[in-house]
Amino acid sequence: MPRTAHVLALAAALCSASATIFIRQGLRGGGPYAGFWINLVVGTVGLWAAVLLTGGIGRLSAAGVAFFALAGLIGTVGGRLLRFVSIQQLGASISAALINLHPLVASGLAILLLGERVTAPIVAGAAVIVLGTILLSAGGRRLGVRPGQLAVPLLSAACFGGVAILRKLGLDHTGAVMGTAINVTAALVAFTAFLVASGNRSALACRGRSLACFIAAGVAENTAVFLNVVALGIGTVSAVAPLYAAAPIFVLLLSFVFLRDVETLSGRVVLGTLLIVLGVYLITALSGR
Repeated sequence: MPRTAHVLALAAALCSASATIFIRQGLRGGGPYAGFWINLVVGTVGLWAAVLLTGGIGRLSAAGVAFFALAGLIGTVGGRLLRFVSIQQLGASISAALINLHPLVASGLAILLLGERVTAPIVAGAAVIVLGTILLSAGGRRLGVRPGQLAVPLLSAACFGGVAILRKLGLDHTGAVMGTAINVTAALVAFTAFLVASGNRSALACRGRSLACFIAAGVAENTAVFLNVVALGIGTVSAVAPLYAAAPIFVLLLSFVFLRDVETLSGRVVLGTLLIVLGVYLITALSGR
């Protein structure tokens, strides 16, 4: 596999981690709804620009639109919004580690729904992830995190894991760039409609440093997605996926530098994060061997 794919996957992981840090900084003065809506706007504009630059709409079918629109409702509205809430409640490091469980969810659903087989690395990876989650939970309690709050990032991981199946089905009918544009547009329309219908438009109020941080988070997150897609185009999934899943390690490093005044990292949180990343590696890199 070209070394370029490794570099792109790691760059994507760094961009994803940077988005988490920007979200955490933005939430110091803004709300999760505002941050999430700005994230969707940035993603929608960027992806439709990518559609135009890559040759237009291309092949399209009703089934493809349906799968990617549903992916937008479950993965983007559900997963990303819960991610914002999780970062607000638990901080960047714990949230990033637990949300990184989504490959485990995707693997489980693929086994149940797509007939993929259970392998020893999947079982081993799941066991390591469980151990890492226990350590992360214990470390979080020492930092004032209530066990019930861990449900938010876990639900986010479940949404991201489930949406992987929908996108896989959608790619049989629609190209990746166009499908992703439909995905994020459906999420933007649905979330905006929800805010208008609920009379909660004031939740979008955001200005100054928080606005800049949320815009930067949107750029970083969607750049991460783009780089990951490019890496997958020139490399193998088994090599690219575990490198991209290293994002929580970058979050730990960036938190130590940029969030030292708002987040405390305990030894258990660090060790739990490393174990979860190792478990994801076992599942994504070794399960097909």
